[in-house]
Amino acid sequence: MCNILQVRWTLTPKTSPQPWIACSGCGCQKPFRSSGKVRLNANGKRLDAWLVYKCIDCDKTWNRTLFERRTVQDLGSSALEALQRSDPDWVRAQEFDLDGLKRKAKRIDEPPDVIIRKETIRAASNWAVLEIEISAEFPMNLRLDRLLASELAISRSRLQALRDGGKLRADPDRNDLFRHKVKHGVRIILDLSEIADRQAIGEAAASTE
Repeated sequence: MCNILQVRWTLTPKTSPQPWIACSGCGCQKPFRSSGKVRLNANGKRLDAWLVYKCIDCDKTWNRTLFERRTVQDLGSSALEALQRSDPDWVRAQEFDLDGLKRKAKRIDEPPDVIIRKETIRAASNWAVLEIEISAEFPMNLRLDRLLASELAISRSRLQALRDGGKLRADPDRNDLFRHKVKHGVRIILDLSEIADRQAIGEAAASTE
């Protein structure tokens, strides 16, 4: 099909998940944010590692256990180097390990704020179909309908009307598509051939401004 405007949206959460922990400084449960720093301790030939979190109100620290009594051989040289310098990419992967966090805290806040980078993959001069590819490395607390409405500058009710009229579909698709959180790899296809403001929607889809 040659009448397509194809774009890719790469989504990166601004804020990592925040577990609620009993804060000794505040005297109650408080959300803690990651400091981005790893604490590493050698105990003989074995290592312990923690990711340091801080209370969002009083900066009291909480050390989240990453592992205990691991040998250097078990870790491997690349993981050990990442731990020693608190490598941002390695740390970020730990911050978004929701399964690991849920073992430490009953409540976890997942802020919905994201950074969106938009790329135009293909742009036919007479395009009538808009295809949006979602790339999201980490899970995020953001509904698909809210994302589309915000970034295309159209209402959620209009999105639903397009959906009901067969002008909006997804791959993979599901009946309750709009009620679910954004997921990596989803493609949204909109047939805008009969829409008067097609160009405005296309410009919104392709531009971060």
